Amino acid sequence: MLQVFFVFVLVVSVGALSGRPIIGILTQDTYESHHGNMYLAASYVKYVESSGARVVPIFINHTESELKFILGSINGVLFPGGGASLKPNGSGFIDTAMRIYDYFVEENLAGRFFPLWGTCLGFETLTVLVAGRDLLTPCDAENYSIPLVFEPGFNASRMFKGATDDMIRYLSNENVTMNNHRYCVTLETFIHNEKLNSTFNILSTNKDRNGITFVSSVEGRLSPIFGTHWHPEKNAFEWTRSEGIDHSADAVAVTQYMGNVLVQQARTCDHHFPNDNTEAKYLIYNYQPVYTGNVSHSFEQCYYW
Repeated sequence: MLQVFFVFVLVVSVGALSGRPIIGILTQDTYESHHGNMYLAASYVKYVESSGARVVPIFINHTESELKFILGSINGVLFPGGGASLKPNGSGFIDTAMRIYDYFVEENLAGRFFPLWGTCLGFETLTVLVAGRDLLTPCDAENYSIPLVFEPGFNASRMFKGATDDMIRYLSNENVTMNNHRYCVTLETFIHNEKLNSTFNILSTNKDRNGITFVSSVEGRLSPIFGTHWHPEKNAFEWTRSEGIDHSADAVAVTQYMGNVLVQQARTCDHHFPNDNTEAKYLIYNYQPVYTGNVSHSFEQCYYW
């Protein structure tokens, strides 16, 4: 993993927007499952597809050469939520995330736009990778739907500058951002860590049930790296009654808005597969999700390998 602090200077041509964006989503280790060794929650696939992109699953057992080929052929990567060790060599998820992060750094330092987005566990992963160490603090924010507390200047960010007044009202006044994490990066920790504070702008914060202030939305100051500690995909695509997910029209609009932001970033990357046949080989369409709503407290459907 790269341990150096970096600042990106990017020049992006709007005319280079891709009309066929593909986003890679990192799979995770499956624990005590009869379905396979890796899984990917289908809600993330639906989330990306509903905003006009396609998905390539990134397997945690890819060889170095195959991973590099895939990353050079897709338009961005999403680190999803879930559960995995973030200690080096602690899981296939974090080991592959490290390799993807190294690629992200190399590409963007070379002026080649390549976005990286993390949700929940993915957000935590980004903080570990950028800081070079684990700065997570135990907090009580599991099954916790709340509004965002926006930081000054949030509306100038790439994440929220396209939001309508109604969207900002939903996000800042309604319980439409679903948190489901037991660890967080506190605001104090974030602003006092040079690497985190220099790499990211903090766009929103929240308090957990015990009043601990944690960072909930970030984006790179100059680099295309984004994170939410909350789950925008759940509002539209996860239906378990064991989680207090808001499924209102306003909440679903939040899902759509955030998905659109993610895909719009991917459109700016000009990567592509060498031909349609090779592209088809890697797409998620080659696999079928399994209904897991009867056994899972979090996911209606999952892909397994």
